[in-house]
Amino acid sequence: MAAITEPKLISGNANLSLAKAIARRMSMHRGMSVNLVEARIERFNDAEIFVEVYENVRGEDMYIIQPTSNPANDNLMELLIMTDALRRSSADRITAVIPYFGYARQDRRAKARTPISAKLVANLIAQAGVDRVLTLDLHAAQIQGFFDIPVDNLYASPVFALDIEHHFKGQMSDIMIVSPDVGGVARARELAKRIEAPLAIVDKRREKAGEIAEMTVIGNVAGKKCIMIDDICDTAGTLCKAAQLLMDNGATEVHAYITHGVLSNGAVERVENSVMKSLVITDSIEPTELVRAARNIRIVPTAPIFAQAILNIWNGTSVSSLFETETLVPIYEGMYQRP
Repeated sequence: MAAITEPKLISGNANLSLAKAIARRMSMHRGMSVNLVEARIERFNDAEIFVEVYENVRGEDMYIIQPTSNPANDNLMELLIMTDALRRSSADRITAVIPYFGYARQDRRAKARTPISAKLVANLIAQAGVDRVLTLDLHAAQIQGFFDIPVDNLYASPVFALDIEHHFKGQMSDIMIVSPDVGGVARARELAKRIEAPLAIVDKRREKAGEIAEMTVIGNVAGKKCIMIDDICDTAGTLCKAAQLLMDNGATEVHAYITHGVLSNGAVERVENSVMKSLVITDSIEPTELVRAARNIRIVPTAPIFAQAILNIWNGTSVSSLFETETLVPIYEGMYQRP
């Protein structure tokens, strides 16, 4: 049953431009102005976070837009404190829209005496008073099970598939999807299936943590336009080495589609100096000016899919329908026309 109240958006400081873009998209869908709820989110002199919401939110269906990207701890605390402010102001339902879920790479105990930080963060979010989570491309699918509240995990691969079909029109027979590591094969296979392309894998072998001893390509990439697919690009070191390896094995071009562009510690310069013809990321993490100015980095917007997902949650309709190409094409306003 549809809610009586209108959905209301509020944003932290982590990705204000994405929040505003989502509000604009929802305004188009609703045929009425959807604005971000006015709030003050500031720091005291000792860096403590203070939140004050200027509008009445009693009984409202609230959506907090806040990726927990760098600085992860500050942005996570903003999310928790905003949730507490809304809960104490009698908001009816609070959905945390987390385009990039930080701490997701700590999803299991890889060795003794280490934390499962993703579970801890899930507990903090639920205990703060969040009723539902909406996110994009969780690093590990099992993180959904860390929450005792509903989690809607959107996928970037359907949007990437549209983008690939648009930018490589007439060249699809030359495309090969590549997983840059064995752990990402399922994600790469899903995209390869969508665009009916073959699949190759870059196998990495490490002698010790942080040092790659050997990389091998599993599959014949000679004469192919290779597209690497992954969920996170942090320092881009492994990605650039994999791109060089593919070129050394006869690939004609190498491109990469990565959902979350963390791009830390000189990653942008590394990508610009690499053999990669293009790196395509989403705006789940607010791009820096350096990223926007990079000659071979392109940004795909996520506001259309998040705006529709929020409206579907508010209306009580299917979020999984957004995994289908036929649903995404009109959402992306004809940006991508299937060949």
